[in-house]
Amino acid sequence: MKIFTISGLGADKRVFQYLTLEHELIHVDWIEPKEKEPIADYAKRLIDTYQINNEAEYGIMGVSFGGLVATELSKLTHPKFTVLISSIETKSELPWFMRLAGKLRLVNFVPKAMLLPPNSIASYKFGTTKKELLGAILKDSDLKFTKWAIGELFRWKNQSKQKNLIKICGTNDKLLPPKGKNSILIENGEHFMIVDRAEEISSIINNRIRFYL
Repeated sequence: MKIFTISGLGADKRVFQYLTLEHELIHVDWIEPKEKEPIADYAKRLIDTYQINNEAEYGIMGVSFGGLVATELSKLTHPKFTVLISSIETKSELPWFMRLAGKLRLVNFVPKAMLLPPNSIASYKFGTTKKELLGAILKDSDLKFTKWAIGELFRWKNQSKQKNLIKICGTNDKLLPPKGKNSILIENGEHFMIVDRAEEISSIINNRIRFYL
């Protein structure tokens, strides 16, 4: 069975390379967002681009900001399961200061060049030992996309709960701290744990998927 994967803000499919899953991963590359395009409309275009609805059985997986997109994809399609890693399911799980920044539309006043943090700060915030990989991913980021994505993250409105949800969060996540009783917690896991704790996360996903097949 295919699992469509969506990476985090500014990231790419390299974050999935450490997972050892029992199913085929099909990475959904970012497409260029239209000006002021809502995340739900963006998800519709991804469905058309990747023909997600054409599969008989499939899953959807999203990491960080990609989890928001995965949630919107799941609302519009019929996956067997949805996996969220280091992410959130609803807007109420977003940290309060991010919701405030969304209301004030603060990201509109930030130059794109300031959206890429120094490697030392990024390594601390993401909490990873694989600093070279994180640095390479951030270096390759499309800052125009990053600015759009941050704005959509801050303004996300979703309150819908997903069926057959596998939501994995790290207890030490500094960017999107775990909230909600439905989270599977990785002790001391940080935001980049899909790379640093890939073995544990793979085991959880493989075991949980069996319940939904």
